[in-house]
Amino acid sequence: MHFDLSDLRLFVGVAEAGNLTRGARLSFLSAPAASARIKGLERQLATRLLWRDARGVRLTDAGETLLRHARVILRQVEHLKHEFGAAAGATGHIRIAANTTAVTEFMPELLARFLAERPGVTVDLQERLTQDIVASVLDGSADLGIVSGRVPTEGLQALHFSTDRLVLATPLLHPLAGRGGVAFAETLAYEHIGLHEGSTLLAFIRALMDQHGHDRPLRIQVRSFEAMCRMVEAGVGVGIMPESAAIRHSKTMRIATAALVDSWALRERCVLVREIEALPASARDLVDRMLRSGSGGSSVTSVASGHDKD
Repeated sequence: MHFDLSDLRLFVGVAEAGNLTRGARLSFLSAPAASARIKGLERQLATRLLWRDARGVRLTDAGETLLRHARVILRQVEHLKHEFGAAAGATGHIRIAANTTAVTEFMPELLARFLAERPGVTVDLQERLTQDIVASVLDGSADLGIVSGRVPTEGLQALHFSTDRLVLATPLLHPLAGRGGVAFAETLAYEHIGLHEGSTLLAFIRALMDQHGHDRPLRIQVRSFEAMCRMVEAGVGVGIMPESAAIRHSKTMRIATAALVDSWALRERCVLVREIEALPASARDLVDRMLRSGSGGSSVTSVASGHDKD
């Protein structure tokens, strides 16, 4: 069985665009030419890959399988070009899917230092929900995934690089301010401030509220931990956030923190990869930087079942 890389690129483009014409345009082909090449793929594989209708195209189960493998193959070809096209680690494009805390708290500074040393490297950092992070690493659309907690998946390596905990941020004179230990259930007596829609932390907090039978909506939603702290300072409500963010913003804002006694408040941060040795040199260098900069050392394990808590 022989696969033409240009056909695989075409198929990925059509699948991701959800439209034959738009996908063909990405490969500089006419729609009829693109259709003929995809039909050729279907004949070679003896199976239908796409369902076509007036709204565009949809992948069959076989199409989903081919898309997953095609992404990995094309990414490996890209890695190969970078590995032999310049000094190892000097060039490359790294795609990262990460949770809210990573995107807003520690990745900006880490990437700033990393990229300053490697001007030929570019990075695509996207904030995703946990299940989407796992899926993107598994299907090859992301090289690295950054999560907190235990993730229910198989087939990935999890490299632990730091530990953080969630705390409650309150106004200075709040009844819970500075408490040595507060249960999440106690916080539900007060108005809560949450992050924006699509945030993993927001999804987790809402799930906790549902578990406690709390159906009151969030008082307000904001785009960042800085904005959350500003709302807390102004007395709008309380907010749950990483301790690292609370400590940083407490230096410039009049807020207090209270430790959460719930077991889920302590979280391990991990980098998810399909196979560390298969990553290009630039991505391996970034992972190594993360492991060395973390407070908890590093370990490579199979990802176990559980729930992400970021």
